[in-house]
Amino acid sequence: MPDLDFMRVALEEATQAASEKEVPVGAVLEYKGELLARDHNRMVQRKDPLAHAELLTLQTAMGHHPEKWLLDATLFVTLEPCAMCAGALVLARVRRLVFATPDPKAGACGTILDLVRSPQLNHRLVLDSGILQQECSDLLTGFFRKLRDRG
Repeated sequence: MPDLDFMRVALEEATQAASEKEVPVGAVLEYKGELLARDHNRMVQRKDPLAHAELLTLQTAMGHHPEKWLLDATLFVTLEPCAMCAGALVLARVRRLVFATPDPKAGACGTILDLVRSPQLNHRLVLDSGILQQECSDLLTGFFRKLRDRG
């Protein structure tokens, strides 16, 4: 499956999150060309600030992964990860991160911070961005516009 297809699945997850009144972020973990795990934000429904799409996807993936690190895996996510999620990606030793759109308020993969490529840490990820950027950005913008309009 090419990168675009994996990001489309992540966008499906983000759309599902929006339908559940969650911030529309979706994530997919690819391992050796196969989809290993997928999820979306569930912070509201779980009343858990840790229930980010990236962390839920990593947790599911580790339950199906034969090794203790995700060295050959790529995480596709619709929004640039925050510091918590970026740190988890480094600790899980994910090989590559692909995010659709930057996060100007909390992005920790190059926008505000760059945890995933920090030379001080023991692991660095390969980073790509921009796949389906407009679609993912539009979904987020529309979601927050509806929230503001509701008051």
